[in-house]
Amino acid sequence: MITLYNTLTRKKEEFKPIEDGKVSMYVCGPTVYNYIHIGNARPAISFDVVRRYFEYKDYEVKYVSNFTDVDDKLIKASRELKKEVPEIAERFIEAYFEDTEALNIKRANVHPRVMDHMDDIIQFIEVLIEKGHAYAVEGDVYFRTRSFEDYGKLSHQSIDDLKVGARIEANDIKEDPLDFALWKSAKDGEINWKSPWGTGRPGWHIECSVMARIHLGDTIDIHAGGQDLTFPHHDNEIAQSECMTDQSFANYWMHNGYINIDNEKMSKSLGNFILVHDIIKEVDPVLLRYFMLTAHYRNPINYNKELLDDASIGLNRLKNTYQSLHERLDMSADIGKEDEYWHQQLEHNLTEFERAMDDDFNTPNAIAAWFELMKMGNKYLTEAHSNINILNAFIKQYQVYMSVLGVEWEIEQELLDEDIEKLIEERNKARLNKDFGRADEIRDQLKQLNIILEDTPQGVKWKRG
Repeated sequence: MITLYNTLTRKKEEFKPIEDGKVSMYVCGPTVYNYIHIGNARPAISFDVVRRYFEYKDYEVKYVSNFTDVDDKLIKASRELKKEVPEIAERFIEAYFEDTEALNIKRANVHPRVMDHMDDIIQFIEVLIEKGHAYAVEGDVYFRTRSFEDYGKLSHQSIDDLKVGARIEANDIKEDPLDFALWKSAKDGEINWKSPWGTGRPGWHIECSVMARIHLGDTIDIHAGGQDLTFPHHDNEIAQSECMTDQSFANYWMHNGYINIDNEKMSKSLGNFILVHDIIKEVDPVLLRYFMLTAHYRNPINYNKELLDDASIGLNRLKNTYQSLHERLDMSADIGKEDEYWHQQLEHNLTEFERAMDDDFNTPNAIAAWFELMKMGNKYLTEAHSNINILNAFIKQYQVYMSVLGVEWEIEQELLDEDIEKLIEERNKARLNKDFGRADEIRDQLKQLNIILEDTPQGVKWKRG
């Protein structure tokens, strides 16, 4: 049984899909005016894992994630770069795929774009006007927020409290300060489309309501995105969608936590705005993805070099054991006893991994189960004789965890000298810290790879056996 935290109800709930064996999932995508930043990467990774786990559990997942390819940021970029909005959008959509593929994020089943759904958006707005939930004024169209009785139910804010904080401008043409734009009349030089209310372009919130409905239906299983989208974006989506269809928009709402840089909120003004395009030039994308999953998706996560280095140590330990299992398999004959004990231990470990993922996709606990698998593998490698079936069972289970979490890598054909030196350095540090268990683990791992260590007055020397 999979449970997930529903922002709408503020509690964990058992996941019950609209249609048995199927999951409809919409995740808010980026505005493609620049390369994606590390904050964009977190929901992309987090909800990719959610999708992967549903698929592992034999659900058929239809995963939709949009591109906002026309809005104020793109228009500003168009002026600064002296290029047309579609050209800029196309450039950064291609860049998005390059960066996310490096992070092993699976492409959505559909990546809808606003420009391709203009007729759908206009028709959606027309229905809202017909039902009295929206009104046109001076070429703009606004949603009547007070026409939706449950407005603010996702962020758990009352409409009266929201009104207190609303900004009222002297030239405001809206009926109510809380009303939001569905359609914006075109300004000079801006990209625009023809509509019943004049030339213009959509407001930001309307696009996701329309594209989710077009590709997934009136009611979807899961709508997800960053915590910063809860209000007003997702509250506005709910209001306009449910007023248009008279149906519940999404049954479950999932939101990932913020990412900080050196304990400060990421922002351009602080100069800590980090692009994934730049990070992966210096940091292994596999490590970046693994690092993101060491925190629960709903919790905030802090990014800095020291924490990334710590994560690298853990990831390398997982890699080294996986490498050792493969190398032992390559040089093993089926001579060891196929002890049922190990199969039972593997089954128990898989149960722990699944228990963690069933509990609101708790990747830190899933990674803890993975480390237990690693320790079991290291222990098995110390046995004098190994069995091919058991080695293959360890490798297969490793591959399950790699696939579900999307933390995947290729095995090296041979342990390089520099890798051996790193392991010896890690062993030396472990001994200094009196972590003799880890030191012995590394010694045994190297022994299984026919690496002989010799303690000398000049330090540890090694040679291949």
